Amino acid sequence: MLDLAAAIAHHLLIFGLFGVLAAELVLVKQSIDQAGVRRVGAIDAWYGVLAVLILVVGFSRAIYTAKGWPYYSHNAFFWAKIATFGLIGLLSAPPTIAFARWRKSGQAPSQSQVASIRRFLWAEVALFPLLLVFAAAMARGYGVIGPG
Repeated sequence: MLDLAAAIAHHLLIFGLFGVLAAELVLVKQSIDQAGVRRVGAIDAWYGVLAVLILVVGFSRAIYTAKGWPYYSHNAFFWAKIATFGLIGLLSAPPTIAFARWRKSGQAPSQSQVASIRRFLWAEVALFPLLLVFAAAMARGYGVIGPG
């Protein structure tokens, strides 16, 4: 039962993170005003919370549930998924910093600032499907390296 509960929680958190990312992409547009900046900043805080919870639940699943750490630690797709998640996390840093700067300045961001941040958000969106591909391959036993 723990395995099922952890899997459900992990999947709901991932979909929640994608929802937050989609909301940011919708809100960060050329016509964003200070109210929009505050809104996207509040939503972005949830991005960080969800990302941390995904790591906690995900590694808990890998260590304590059905397949166990030996299965995951010797799987190339597991590590590819972790690396992709890390890269998405790195790409999320410039938008987070920009949202804080925009809020602090009290002024609407310029068109070039918005365009730059949208590129980061789109890069995150573009990488997201890889998480699903790697998870599906890993769950089916592909990518085993060494003993495992």
